[in-house]
Amino acid sequence: MEKQIIISIGREYGSGGHYIAELLGERFGIPIYGHNLLDEIAKERNVPVEELRQYDELPKKHLLSRTVKGYSNSPEENVANLQFDYLKRMANEGKSFIVVGRCAEHVLKDCPSMVSVFVLGDRKAKAKRICEIRKMDEFEALITMNRHDKNRKAYHNHYCMGKWGDSRCYELCINSSRLGLDKTADIIEAYVRERLNNM
Repeated sequence: MEKQIIISIGREYGSGGHYIAELLGERFGIPIYGHNLLDEIAKERNVPVEELRQYDELPKKHLLSRTVKGYSNSPEENVANLQFDYLKRMANEGKSFIVVGRCAEHVLKDCPSMVSVFVLGDRKAKAKRICEIRKMDEFEALITMNRHDKNRKAYHNHYCMGKWGDSRCYELCINSSRLGLDKTADIIEAYVRERLNNM
């Protein structure tokens, strides 16, 4: 792409945020980073990715953590900061990409080419989607959904000034249950293209 574009996608569990990111990645021809961000970091640092993955998108454990002279002994915090630094570096190098989660709307807030989106959904629609994908019943799906969203909220709110899912922290908040995932991606794409035209 001629102009740099970074799309940050925050999402509720089951809302289809990752699928929407994949659609947008194909349409704009840019890479998507989520869990695979740790693969890149592990390669650079020559460490097993599994060591990093176990702490991905988790809030630090305050009772077990200490920070001395700016250095933390919290593996959760250290993995988060590795990802934040990697995202900032890619942005500063002028690369275009999509980020799913990872507090990107906060970490890259000073980047003028960043568009921040939050994808939410109706509870029943999200539970139905989780049931289909994860092959579980509705009760299990609701428990899983609540657990993931609780962890995402705790992680996000630990590292960011704004609250997870608060519309004031994003350019665009959209309910994917209303029009479906493909049409939701269409709306986000149109918004991003309009932003590109105005940069």
